[in-house]
Amino acid sequence: MSKAIELRRLRRDFGEQRALDGVDLSLAAGESLLVLGPNGAGKTTLLRILATLLRPTAGEARVLGARLPGEAWKARGRIGFLGHEPLLYRDLSGRENLRFHARLHGLREEVAERRIAALLDAVAMERRAGQRVAELSAGMRQRLAICRCLLHEPELLLLDEPESHLDAEGRELARELIGPAGGRARVLATHDPERALPDAGQILELETS
Repeated sequence: MSKAIELRRLRRDFGEQRALDGVDLSLAAGESLLVLGPNGAGKTTLLRILATLLRPTAGEARVLGARLPGEAWKARGRIGFLGHEPLLYRDLSGRENLRFHARLHGLREEVAERRIAALLDAVAMERRAGQRVAELSAGMRQRLAICRCLLHEPELLLLDEPESHLDAEGRELARELIGPAGGRARVLATHDPERALPDAGQILELETS
């Protein structure tokens, strides 16, 4: 089975502060990984490296077969990343944001519109999608951010505290969307084990240094 992620002795330093120290990991395509640890343990740093947004200080990293950082361009468009910030333009509507994201990934207009409609319906945002993002609550923005990271049907889904700001309805809808259906590899990072992936095949526990 092909590998979605391969890490060997991965290290990341910020000046004299070591955020990750010797992380070894192998995740097959279609498998799920749960990353646990308190705030400051390096969970976000790890996901940003996997998303090709941050360079490792040392060690080896491959994502979807691409060696990082030199071959990051081969993997970037095949990754869906949900970070602490929703990465939405506040002056655009939710639907306009998703259309812009679809164009960045080269989706044909008819395909994009079909996916956008389906995702907005799945997170119960179809009636609010015409509003400017700046007018929406943090929970509504999180729902749109989940749509954004799934829109291009990524092979690898990287989720950093995906249930942040969501109410009970939003959490239930989000869990259905990011579930194992579709065969994509998933990495979910959280400090709260109760918000974990119940079907995760692997668990990586990080500790503060």
